[in-house]
Amino acid sequence: MAHISVERTHSLGLEAAREKARPLVEKLAGQYGLTPDWSGDTVKLKRSGVNGTLAIGEKTIKVDVQLGLLMSAMSGMIQAEIERSLDKALA
Repeated sequence: MAHISVERTHSLGLEAAREKARPLVEKLAGQYGLTPDWSGDTVKLKRSGVNGTLAIGEKTIKVDVQLGLLMSAMSGMIQAEIERSLDKALA
């Protein structure tokens, strides 16, 4: 199993960070077949072999993903995509 953790700081404020995070969640969900489940400023992302959360804060957005055995082989690619997408969303 592999664990991916990516955190980025921002100065957008909570409301603007939420607006920026929604398209990011939709993109990751569509790209990796994840089911998003929003609860306040946290979204859980799930599918077989993948469990993750995206937490939106006043100054940070943090993505944590736990990959099962089969998905672990793609952890480098998945982490790079999360980092790229998060940086683009916050730019």
